[in-house]
Amino acid sequence: METGIVIGAGIMGTALARHFLKCGHRIALIDPDEAARAAAAAQIGPSEEFITAPTPEALPAAWGPCHFVIEAVPERLELKRQVLGALSRQFGPDTLIASNTSGLRAADLARDMTHPERFAIAHFFNPADLIPAVELVPAPATSPQTMDLWEALLTRSGKKVARLRADLPGFVANRLQHAMARECFHLLEAGVIDAEGLDTLTRYALGVRLALIGPILQRDLNGIDTHHAIARYLYPDLAANTTPAQVLDDKCAAGMLGRKTAQGFYTWDARQERRAQRVEALLPAVIALARQIETEENDDAEMGEQARGL
Repeated sequence: METGIVIGAGIMGTALARHFLKCGHRIALIDPDEAARAAAAAQIGPSEEFITAPTPEALPAAWGPCHFVIEAVPERLELKRQVLGALSRQFGPDTLIASNTSGLRAADLARDMTHPERFAIAHFFNPADLIPAVELVPAPATSPQTMDLWEALLTRSGKKVARLRADLPGFVANRLQHAMARECFHLLEAGVIDAEGLDTLTRYALGVRLALIGPILQRDLNGIDTHHAIARYLYPDLAANTTPAQVLDDKCAAGMLGRKTAQGFYTWDARQERRAQRVEALLPAVIALARQIETEENDDAEMGEQARGL
């Protein structure tokens, strides 16, 4: 049984601890805040293979060697760099270390680390114990063996790993997400459509397809020539601003931050909260549908191999 440590008992850290614990690992969740540790422990529930502590040094000696550490502290470069540097000095070179940053550069994070060849970014998506995808991003010094080991560990835990070849801001998923959001905010500001209409189109046109096929496969299905013809006249008219949309500036200035403040693009009353909870409850079913396609493809491939062997 492999032993792992998660640093940070916030939303992501708690979900990561729950995920790896569920997959058969022994997990320690580290956070200096006693209230955060207590809240995380209450969400995860009792287990002989789970422990919390204020620091890695506070773990009992009997806890055993650590195979991997995942940093999930708040998204501040200096804090993450400090934590990762300390972890690299505390744990031997055979311990894999990853950051769960959402978009900070791997090169910047690894600057103060010893043995940076064992470091990579493992970008999970919220809720981390449900969403299968993980972006695996190398730093300049990351060894191919480290990438292989992280990919194997994550795959064994049930994750779908997208292995990036370069360290760039926002990685891939956030770049795609923000490119679409930029166009959405542009259309809102232009008065073309309202927030609910945008979400309706995204859910019932783009979303239902993207849950089962990606945008590149979709181009093959539609015809690359068709996409090319549309792109020639549409691309020049798409939003290309390099700063956040004014509507975002206005919402932030007014303290209208979404669910956390009960007001954003939507009003977060009891009805909206129930709707969000229903959506979150349905995520496993949506993920199961996406996985079903791959399962059937694997079954077809296995049957083909068996037929060729006859």
